[in-house]
Amino acid sequence: MIPAAARTHPAFAYLRAHRGRPATWSDRYTSVFGLLVAAAVLGRPVAEAIGGLARHADPGRIGAGFALVAAAYAGFLVLARALGPVVLPAADAAWLVTSPLPRRAVLSRTALLLLSAAALAGAALGLAALSVFGAPGELGVRLAAALVLGVAAGAGGMAAAVLGQQSPAADTRLQFLIAGIFSVAVLAAVSGAGPGRRMLAAVAGAPASLGAAVAGVASVVAAVLVRRAWAALGRIPARTILASSTRTARVTSAATTLDPGMLTWVAEDVHWRGRALRSRPWPRPVSRLGPAPALAWQEWLRVGRRPGRLAALLCAAALPAVCANAVCANAVGGAAPAAGVLLCGALTAAAMCTGGVRRDGGDPALARMLAVDGRAATAARAVLPALLTAAWSALALVGLQAVGALPAGPWWALGPAAAPALAAGALRMARRRPVDHSMPVIDTPGGAVPTGPLIWAATGPDIALLGSLPTLAALVTRPADVLPYVAAQAVAGAAVLAAYILRPGRGSRP
Repeated sequence: MIPAAARTHPAFAYLRAHRGRPATWSDRYTSVFGLLVAAAVLGRPVAEAIGGLARHADPGRIGAGFALVAAAYAGFLVLARALGPVVLPAADAAWLVTSPLPRRAVLSRTALLLLSAAALAGAALGLAALSVFGAPGELGVRLAAALVLGVAAGAGGMAAAVLGQQSPAADTRLQFLIAGIFSVAVLAAVSGAGPGRRMLAAVAGAPASLGAAVAGVASVVAAVLVRRAWAALGRIPARTILASSTRTARVTSAATTLDPGMLTWVAEDVHWRGRALRSRPWPRPVSRLGPAPALAWQEWLRVGRRPGRLAALLCAAALPAVCANAVCANAVGGAAPAAGVLLCGALTAAAMCTGGVRRDGGDPALARMLAVDGRAATAARAVLPALLTAAWSALALVGLQAVGALPAGPWWALGPAAAPALAAGALRMARRRPVDHSMPVIDTPGGAVPTGPLIWAATGPDIALLGSLPTLAALVTRPADVLPYVAAQAVAGAAVLAAYILRPGRGSRP
């Protein structure tokens, strides 16, 4: 609660008086009517979903489902840490945070909003976990325990993020916690189909009273963390709040203007701002190969200076196998969702190495001053994305084969064969311009579709999908002999990359 002295401060009284017009009976009626309509629309689907939880869990899918829930919770913590989590509007951050007003009173409204968002996200995670483990008996007790456990996990995780914003030591502990949760997710995905199946099945069949006890302990721990976070609000440095507020404002601007490309620049600026990098001599072979390889060497340095992101990317190679084990259980063409995850992951791996290309696209004058042949620079910059994509795709295909989603054969060879096409798609994504919102809107039976964001999203993935058709066909049909598909994919991937490099207009600029 806000202290009484802070509530009676003239500045807070002025802000309350000018924050907005008082709510009228019409506003309250509209709010209540909207809540009743939402309850009427969502009530039946939610009741049916809760009723469907009263079943025994499939032992073969518990590991993959638990891995997805753990990964989602780790992603929630990563998002909370990346956004602040304590932020303020631009005006409040510029004036109130640096003023002599009580810091906790200034941040109390944001803290309550964070607690509400964490409780909702935690409740959703609790329901997801209950759907994974099932509720063979005592549905009411298990549902209540899952909701309490989820809310406690959400509130405790948000409180840990707030403590990390206040103290570097607490932020380090939060990073270790996130790494541990990701490790648990990977371990559950790997061992869920083998030795860990019995342990997960035992957890699913545990008595409801044990789940209620665990939820009670978790709620006590979460309450302690929330109390500590509330006490730490007054000690959060002003520079941290200002930086988080600025970053969140840029993310909000990118979301409202539908310019997702801005988000990557925000992430890059957040990572490199304030870091002291040591100067190291370049390897002599790179300097002797010419200007184009030297221009592309910066991407190798950027990847090498972020080993954590590279390790997380390699660990994410298990996601297609987890997807196949969770939703593709022995159905004809059941590997199609896993194939989509594989293509998206491989394209993401290639896009990690295109920062220099994006910078040249944003500043063409600087690119022209480099006086490097455009085709040679593009070819040199395609090497690292192709290698990283080949390694990631090969690992993902090995994982798919390990869980039985693919038959015997050299399926891993499809990864290196598709890497050139995926690298070309990533380079094309890096060069695309911001979303053009002046383009027409197409009326469809499903509603209006703006063509600007649609074309922006398809630029890059289009040629990646075109060049990876043999791989997608092999993953969907799962032939007994994959070698013809590997040969076709090698030809298609090389042709797409060569066409992208040699297309007209590429020779004058990098």
